[in-house]
Amino acid sequence: FSPNGQLLASALWNKTIRLWDPSTGASRGAIEGHCHWVEAVAFPPDGKLLASVSGDMICTTVRLW
Repeated sequence: FSPNGQLLASALWNKTIRLWDPSTGASRGAIEGHCHWVEAVAFPPDGKLLASVSGDMICTTVRLW
């Protein structure tokens, strides 16, 4: 959840991050750009970015959105 509770981000096996409106359950879009499944997502305390981690046994990628 974002710090203000207005956005939920989920990590998906299909290399995307899905954004949700927690109050309605409606999708707010998707973020694509990882080469492997997304393992974790996190918002910093100010909520201005979203960090995501993806990887396999060879390479791990951290992205800031």
